[in-house]
Amino acid sequence: MVREKIISKNENFIGCWKIENSNLFEQIITFFEKNPNLQNKGFVAENVDDKIKKTTDITIDPIDLKKEEYYFFNNYFDELYKCYNDYREQWPFLSKTINTLDIPSFNVQRYNPGDHFSQTHCERDTTKYMHRVFAWMTYLNDVNSENGSTKFTHYDIEIQPERGKTLIWPAEWTHAHSGEILKFETKYIITGWMCFPVS
Repeated sequence: MVREKIISKNENFIGCWKIENSNLFEQIITFFEKNPNLQNKGFVAENVDDKIKKTTDITIDPIDLKKEEYYFFNNYFDELYKCYNDYREQWPFLSKTINTLDIPSFNVQRYNPGDHFSQTHCERDTTKYMHRVFAWMTYLNDVNSENGSTKFTHYDIEIQPERGKTLIWPAEWTHAHSGEILKFETKYIITGWMCFPVS
């Protein structure tokens, strides 16, 4: 895990790292493609609307990670945990105020040409999602043409998909973002949230 310097933590609170584990990312992509029965249209607020978001998703419950066919996802979360620990070191206030965060169900997503999450959105936009503290995402493959980027509106930051590039950012409105239309290639990501435990 290498911390990326291209995003200034002093200006936007977006953490960026490069996880060097191509074999792991291939395992996740292969899992996605070998399980069409688990794939669903991506939805927003429990609704499918291709004008807002057009993706193909597999949603995974953490309890599934105990199953043999899901076990390699634990290796991914070991890497994500290293990124989060580094984020906490950059912002010591977090260590003083937030003791425990959970990762609930998360998504592996495929963007085919023409797919997007083009509506600018944040990850904590209703009381239903008030327990979300951070969002996280790792690009599982490179997108070589200049499209399909993640755009953080308020900071004028546009991040091109690159295998292993991993982001952690606050779930609040301050980090509204969109996934630009993918014109030519296919993009895969793994993404989810770090949340206060819900009893």
